[in-house]
Amino acid sequence: MTVTEHVRPTVAPESAAAQVLSAEQRYAAELAFLAAHDDGARPPGWALTPRAVVTFIRGSDGEALSLPADRRSRPGGVDLPASLTIVPKFVGERSLVERCVVTLAGERGLLLVGEPGTAKSMLSELLAAAVCGTSALTVQGTAGTTEDAFRYGWNYALLLAQGPTPQALVDSPVLTAMRTGRVARIEEVTRCLPEVQDALVSILSDRRMNVPELSGTGNGLIRATPGFTVIATANLRDRGVSEMSSALKRRFNFETVHPIADAGTETDLVRRQATAAVQRAGAPYTVDDAVLDALITVFRDLRTGRSGEGWDVERPGTVMSTAEAVQVAASLGLAAAYLPGGDPLDLVPGHLLGVVRKDDENDHARLLGYWDGPVRRRAEDGSAMWRRLWDLRASLR
Repeated sequence: MTVTEHVRPTVAPESAAAQVLSAEQRYAAELAFLAAHDDGARPPGWALTPRAVVTFIRGSDGEALSLPADRRSRPGGVDLPASLTIVPKFVGERSLVERCVVTLAGERGLLLVGEPGTAKSMLSELLAAAVCGTSALTVQGTAGTTEDAFRYGWNYALLLAQGPTPQALVDSPVLTAMRTGRVARIEEVTRCLPEVQDALVSILSDRRMNVPELSGTGNGLIRATPGFTVIATANLRDRGVSEMSSALKRRFNFETVHPIADAGTETDLVRRQATAAVQRAGAPYTVDDAVLDALITVFRDLRTGRSGEGWDVERPGTVMSTAEAVQVAASLGLAAAYLPGGDPLDLVPGHLLGVVRKDDENDHARLLGYWDGPVRRRAEDGSAMWRRLWDLRASLR
């Protein structure tokens, strides 16, 4: 037996579990239940009613929805449950979700903007899964993204053998969505070069795509099927952002996804997601709630530039997002599970330093300033938790 065989035993592909499931896979039972539960009017091509899409994303407020007996049977002999409580999946204003759903029902482009880590991509994925049953028709925008990612490419072996034919055409995710009446997702659209972005202008306005190479064959014009639309996301604060043209902006409805306003809600979300991440790694989540509360307090103070007590805080250039807080909380949980023996609180300064050092070297000094301000004041007020954090200041150097 070789070393490689010893450290990595062979696993049958069909038995290997995916690290991350798509929204339509993870919540397949809820999507099927809601499709049967709400039999109201649906826009063309939609898997759920607009009202059911909102319920899927925002949850049923703890209420168990009931399904009549005559709607429970499904093909394959696996019946739907008589009742089901829909869990909330996106923490944000209900009105925001409703506006997004109305935009998509009108087959208009939706652009979700905001700071990094505010769950724009997650909301985009949930919307696509609920509206058309798949979130897989996705383009990841980068500086290297070409127009082909929004339009089409060619199978060059067939192109050389047959010339330009429909069989040699390779659809982009956007073109596939057009043909099938589904939702195309474009992540980080402003990271694409402006000339690449503008390929979307005619797609969103004319709802058709010309294929000049196939002109005169009856396949040179592809029209969008009812239900087709586009959800894009943009981190407008990031470096490397390319300004969108006015023409493209007019094709989208803009919706801003803000950071979570309520501290308790953010703490609950971070705990839930960190617990899930640690459980996927095969361990229980044992980090004390007091440690998690302190972590979220630090993130919120640095994010807003003001502590809960009203003290001014110098904001770092790095975005102290909820997503970053989840990663730190998960790291604390993994350390407690697999490297036991220490206090997870002792690890907090080091992980915070790793977060703030990502963009601006001056953020290190800002973090030290936060320790010399709010952390020291809270320690002086008699809090044992903050006193311990103050004693750990040396680990920030």
